[in-house]
Amino acid sequence: MAVILFVRAKSDLDEEELDRRLLERRPRFREVPGLVQKIYGREEATGAVCGIYFFETQAALAAYRETELAQTIASAYEVTEIRVEAYNVLYPLHSDRGPFTE
Repeated sequence: MAVILFVRAKSDLDEEELDRRLLERRPRFREVPGLVQKIYGREEATGAVCGIYFFETQAALAAYRETELAQTIASAYEVTEIRVEAYNVLYPLHSDRGPFTE
């Protein structure tokens, strides 16, 4: 079953430095087995950033969580607050587009 991982983080880094670090680490996510897509976002009002990850399976998410890449998110971005949530994918709104198609 496909899985969505949602990570929301706040950092004391200024926006420019945080963006630099996000972009610096981005290529490493392309090599994560079972990671179909990752979306980066920023909440304008608070400056918090999020990563929305789409994994093929629970096993792929579990394996990712054990990696150095996953375990260094807080330190890489000097995170002051973090929220991590995982969800099983039920079904897409548009079955013909997006990271999971039927």
